[in-house]
Amino acid sequence: MTDDTHTDTLRTPIVAVLGHVDHGKTSLLDEIRGSAVSEGEAGAITQHIGATDIPLSTISTMAGELVNPDDFDLPGLLFIDTPGHHSFSTLRARGGALADIAVLVVDVNDGFQPQTEEAIDILRRTGTPFVVAANKVDTTPGWNPQEGEPIQRSLEAQSERAESMLNEKLYEIIGQLSDAGFSADLYWRVQDFQKNIGVVPVSALTAEGIPDLLAVLMGLSQRFMKEEMAIDVFGPGEGTVLEVKDERGFGATIDTVVYDGVVRNGDTIVVGGQNDPIVTEVRALLQPRPLEEIRTEKKFEKVAEVGAAAGVKIAAPDLDDAMAGAPVRVVRDHPVEAVIEEVKAELAEIEVDTAEDGVVIKADTLGSLEAMANALREAEVPILRAEVGDIAPRDIAVAETANQDEHKAILGFNVDLLANAERELESADVKLFTNDVIYQLIEDYETYVEERQRAQQETVLDKVVRPARFRLLPDHTFRQNDPAVVGVEVISGTLQNNRNVGYFEGNEFERVGGLSGIQKQGDDVDEARAGERVSIAIDGPTVGRDIEEGDTLWTELPEKHAKILEQELKEEITADEREALAGYLETRRKRDPFWGK
Repeated sequence: MTDDTHTDTLRTPIVAVLGHVDHGKTSLLDEIRGSAVSEGEAGAITQHIGATDIPLSTISTMAGELVNPDDFDLPGLLFIDTPGHHSFSTLRARGGALADIAVLVVDVNDGFQPQTEEAIDILRRTGTPFVVAANKVDTTPGWNPQEGEPIQRSLEAQSERAESMLNEKLYEIIGQLSDAGFSADLYWRVQDFQKNIGVVPVSALTAEGIPDLLAVLMGLSQRFMKEEMAIDVFGPGEGTVLEVKDERGFGATIDTVVYDGVVRNGDTIVVGGQNDPIVTEVRALLQPRPLEEIRTEKKFEKVAEVGAAAGVKIAAPDLDDAMAGAPVRVVRDHPVEAVIEEVKAELAEIEVDTAEDGVVIKADTLGSLEAMANALREAEVPILRAEVGDIAPRDIAVAETANQDEHKAILGFNVDLLANAERELESADVKLFTNDVIYQLIEDYETYVEERQRAQQETVLDKVVRPARFRLLPDHTFRQNDPAVVGVEVISGTLQNNRNVGYFEGNEFERVGGLSGIQKQGDDVDEARAGERVSIAIDGPTVGRDIEEGDTLWTELPEKHAKILEQELKEEITADEREALAGYLETRRKRDPFWGK
């Protein structure tokens, strides 16, 4: 066979569906698939990534006059259904995002939600073209459903009131897109899809607008991605691992999206692994029946080969350490070392910078791990170790080695805590945070750190000597000595019992004695605040000899305490305590400029 037979053919564009958890991603895909896959799943939230190939003929049947198959040379659309859009965020194909195009599902009633913002952020970062499916139009009050109709025809059947209510919601979404930096309009008003985002009103329940969504996806792919869809039909297959799964009878298998070339049974492949790339041989290629979905279909059929673009389950030895998000390469006529280096180079792009001290992060895919690392870098949280996979006992052991207590933490995105790790965690000094929204995960951790710091400051504050300046009141000497008992007024700060007190002689502090009691209106108290008048007992001095009525005295501040108050707790103490502190430091520093620094 000569090289001339290596003709370029157009592959199916890969479409990712993103959006906030309950905005209808899964039901929209189900409606497109014509099957209610999600019914078997808790809360209809997609748990795993699957792939659904919808051929052009099916699209044309569903979209009616909106898609004339003769206008297209692309074979159809391959939908990958990502459980969290971070799985999508860096599911890569040679350095770019794995998805060629994306659908961002937004509930018309809810508008943008935190996960919508996150998805938008990822689409912007990866430069992935997308359309917005404004879902749940059927919930508009007074809506008159037109099953499966294109949206404009459906709008003609609505009352003016229903249509204007829907328009109001749609323009809110267009406004939110504009706030996020995207120019957008209803798709039939968009002239240039490269500059503007098309918004397609749809209902996953009544299938209204689905013809339009399919037509826009096909049109966009055909116009702007035709060159990228050109693949070498017979070339060695390239793909990305969506998920690593144990299958009865096969052991560890990898659910893979093949985006270039072909994978054949018996091929030697290189797969990105936890430690080193894995070199292994394909034992079986398993595909679900057409229009079914990898993640729910148990009855696979063995196929001899798979060409791009397709979702396939690859069974091969030694795949236990394969990583979601990692590259898969068929070796075929290349030297195996060269392919290993290629895989290593691609994985190196996703390496996370780690520090000597920091938190441990775990995520379900390389993409999520990278997205987490980026978000933590922005939040200035250092990372000690970053790995794909569930939380295991060794993660807890590593987290315990962190130098700072607040770093003794594990942040897990979309991962489980293994049973043996759960036991370890009970006795370990490690805090675990898990969430399936990255920004929420980081927010939870930051809140924990803030609360911890606040608690530490409060503890320090309890132990620190507070500054105070007070005046001995005239005609308020109740006892001259042993101890001296006098009436005073607190000018600024907090006067605490059991503290040493004195006065400044020039810039020298002279200690006169220690407080052994404070009484306010006849009751013993621990402290007196600025503005209060109390009587105090001072061990040491004699009134009339060591101190006089009318004198101003200060609480003596140990230098270490003054430093902590000024440098760490300034925001935690009251304004009048700050005033007393400033006065005390100013006088002390006239003699020694570096006192308390």
